[in-house]
Amino acid sequence: MRASVIQARVLLLTICAAGIGGTFPFGYSLSIINAPTLHIHEFINETWWARTGRPLPNHLILLVWSFIVSLYSLGGLFGALLTGPMAITLGRKKSLLVNNIFVVAAAILFGFSRKAGSFEMIMLGRLLIGVNAGTSSCLSCPKELRGAVAITSAVFTALGIVMGQVVGLRELLGDPQAWPLLLASCLVPGVLQLTFLPLVPESPRYLLIDRGDTSACLTALQRLRGTADVAGELEEMEKEHATFQGQRARRPWELFQDPALRRQVISLVVLSSAMELCLCYASSVFLEAGMPYEKVQYAIIGTGCCELLTAFVSCVVIERVGWRVLLMGGYCLMICWGGIFTVSLCLQSSFPWMPYLAMSCIFAFILSFGIGPAGVTGILAMELFDQMARPAAYVVCGALMWTMLFLVGLGFPFIMEGLSHFLYVPFLCVCVCGAIYTGLYLPETKAPSGITWRSSNPQRSSCKGVTRAKVVVSET
Repeated sequence: MRASVIQARVLLLTICAAGIGGTFPFGYSLSIINAPTLHIHEFINETWWARTGRPLPNHLILLVWSFIVSLYSLGGLFGALLTGPMAITLGRKKSLLVNNIFVVAAAILFGFSRKAGSFEMIMLGRLLIGVNAGTSSCLSCPKELRGAVAITSAVFTALGIVMGQVVGLRELLGDPQAWPLLLASCLVPGVLQLTFLPLVPESPRYLLIDRGDTSACLTALQRLRGTADVAGELEEMEKEHATFQGQRARRPWELFQDPALRRQVISLVVLSSAMELCLCYASSVFLEAGMPYEKVQYAIIGTGCCELLTAFVSCVVIERVGWRVLLMGGYCLMICWGGIFTVSLCLQSSFPWMPYLAMSCIFAFILSFGIGPAGVTGILAMELFDQMARPAAYVVCGALMWTMLFLVGLGFPFIMEGLSHFLYVPFLCVCVCGAIYTGLYLPETKAPSGITWRSSNPQRSSCKGVTRAKVVVSET
């Protein structure tokens, strides 16, 4: 009994320490940029006026703002590319600790940007905080944290989104004078992680398989389990270590070159490209739907709470219904509500109640997104690849996600201007593609950790346990 309590405490501390400095800042930095939108627009114009003596045209202000938003994603792309080498060289724990250097630098730039009269400092800060978010959100989760525990990454992302929206209220740090502090508040999660993460053990699987340190692996396992009797787990890891002994970790481009991994890579590419939701422009979407400006900030908090709620629901049901059902259900509901949202925007001038329907559709769309795509897609790389290929898979997954987020962040204001009421049609097309691919090509399992890709041919491929011909789902 005492061992179970100790194990639960250590596991909870590990999840919280990794999540607060991991996926929490990703959601937090994604959402806090909503509140000071107009204030930063004014700051850009004032700064340009002070430098040149004339105002900046509106379309150029919009362009600068788009770069400020989307540079976060570009930094995330750089961070995702750093993930594999950092995870292999430093391990997951040390990588997360070192990663906080970017948070400190970004917070300093944000905090002094207004005093220095430089919107370029905001752009550089967004790039650096993106590097931090890209690295921390793509560091692979060890096998000990699977299934419902692994999907807590989505919970911390949603929690970060909600906290960013709450802190961004005009009554707190969202007023015209405090927005530099709002942006600099990204330092708080970094400080918390630097305080608590050193107290938790490194990933036992990394210690044994990547470093070959059996003693350190045994110590970490005993701390995680709260008992000295970990012989069974250690034996399982040693078998895996023997399987991969003499092999080096795969590089991202090797995943595309190996026919044995083609099905997994294609699945990763399709579903990672299909998961983006334009939360960074949530305020603009609500304004387009007819909501008064003074009410938008509270509606945005509602969207964050919706995603947090669905993240918790996903944690509960994923082991029972399987992640394929969650993905399919999420995409189908997003298609449904996105279509109704588009129709309601077109008819909002004809019926006085249409704006309320449009706003309801936004909430329903985000709830549908949170049910499956938001949480499940992030753990696919862990489930579809073995220890040698997993860091490279996370690099590919992260690079795709951040590239799509960069394109959305840069292009959405112009999509909104060009398509007007039909602004969500491109995203509905992506949802259709994601649903079709999930329905036709992905295997089903009642537990994510139960997926194994095995060869139907007795002759094994270079990546052991990975299929060349077909997918076999087994319960482990």
